[in-house]
Amino acid sequence: MPTPALREYGRMTAPRSTHEKQTDAIRVYTHNIYARRADWSSRRRVLIEGLHRTAPDIVLFQEEVLTAEYDQTADVLGEKWNIAHSQARSADEDSGISVASRWPLEVVAEIDLTAGGRAVDEYIWASLVVRVHTPSGPVIIANHFPEAAADGEIERQRQAVLVAQELESLASSDDAPMVIAGDFNAEPDAASLRFLTGKQPIDQASVVYVRTWDAVHPDETCVTLDPANPLVAAGLPGWPYREIDHILVRCGASGTSIMRIDACERVLDRPYAGTWASDHYGVVADLSAPGTFP
Repeated sequence: MPTPALREYGRMTAPRSTHEKQTDAIRVYTHNIYARRADWSSRRRVLIEGLHRTAPDIVLFQEEVLTAEYDQTADVLGEKWNIAHSQARSADEDSGISVASRWPLEVVAEIDLTAGGRAVDEYIWASLVVRVHTPSGPVIIANHFPEAAADGEIERQRQAVLVAQELESLASSDDAPMVIAGDFNAEPDAASLRFLTGKQPIDQASVVYVRTWDAVHPDETCVTLDPANPLVAAGLPGWPYREIDHILVRCGASGTSIMRIDACERVLDRPYAGTWASDHYGVVADLSAPGTFP
């Protein structure tokens, strides 16, 4: 497999706080929040209220804005979060990806998914890899934001291999807990998702992760880019892909998921007071930390 292009970071300093939590479950939330487009002031209130109700421990945002004057992730989440941002930013909006944690975290690497690929049209596609120091031990989390073009699955395949390669290089053992989540811009039957879920090798490589939605709702779809949402109808009319936001959990030596998947739900999937939170819906999963299984 090719070596991924990485932007290396040191350990984050001065974490804002630790999370006073009495359970070993980890609630992971991923959401493409649509930058500051489409009446951001109204959408901001809906996101803040929705996140308060959902109460995640780890948050992965895509299309979040970071400038010298404004941190959209911090604005939405509030205080007492440790936040890491990608260096990769869109030229027009300064939007990229972030990971926020109630527990201390360190950035391991940022993978430049555009390296060796076709010319970038809008976003500098990237995966942001962090180590979160949960009370039950470290968990590696990757916020994965690959190529979005409808005809770009060949790029998404290549990018899936890059992030999988990087995570495997970080694994301390066959049973090291790892999560890949984000806006994959691909449905479960796409080659990039089939590769990550162990159904299809690419470039003589194979890995296996479990999609949390499938573990909880095996006979249901999880549409997150929905034409019923007017932001999708206005911005992406006729877009062919609908089920594109995912949370994946690495499988261990036994072939089963290393972290038990206790729940997975779609959230912020309806308007509140006439306002939709984003053009995407959020996905949240409750994971039992390693070593805490009954």
